[in-house]
Amino acid sequence: MKIGIFGGSFDPIHYGHLLLAESAREQLSLDQVWFVPAAVAPHKQDRHATSARQRVEMLELAIAGNEFFRLSTIEIDRGGVSYTVDTLQTITDETPGAELFLLMGADSLRDLLTWREPGRICELAVPVVSRREGSPDPDFSSLAHLLSPARLLHLSSFRLEMPIIEFSSTELRRRASTGRSLRYRTPRAVEEYIRAQGLYR
Repeated sequence: MKIGIFGGSFDPIHYGHLLLAESAREQLSLDQVWFVPAAVAPHKQDRHATSARQRVEMLELAIAGNEFFRLSTIEIDRGGVSYTVDTLQTITDETPGAELFLLMGADSLRDLLTWREPGRICELAVPVVSRREGSPDPDFSSLAHLLSPARLLHLSSFRLEMPIIEFSSTELRRRASTGRSLRYRTPRAVEEYIRAQGLYR
């Protein structure tokens, strides 16, 4: 079993998230991609987030109908600040034998050394960094002092190419706050949910 782990606030989820997940599923031959919404993201503790229930409901609407996508509320159920190393350890314990791939953007790779136990994260899962076609390969050299040469080489062997798509949850929240359209930026069901719930106003 090859599982992609895709964590984040998903506040709200948008087509950039979904395209990254589908690209990873296809290019890495993943059996499943798990969307793991954070209870409280460590780097966003000073920002008021939409409730966990509403973020989960938007995720459920967004991934409905895709048999390869799964929602995991492991971090929300645990509560408190969500640390990736704890989540990966729990998933490893509960799905023995599964090969885990941690899906992330290039900015997350740059920040990985500031995360809790980055060496352990790279032992539990393969960090797979999305990159635009034609851009340089991800640079894992900053992790060299944490990993064996063989593990570093293994991590560097994976590629995840993404089309250029500039959506962000911050942009969607800003647009919603001023009553501007979210059409074609997030699934229609999520767009309608945001409108009905009066989110980000």
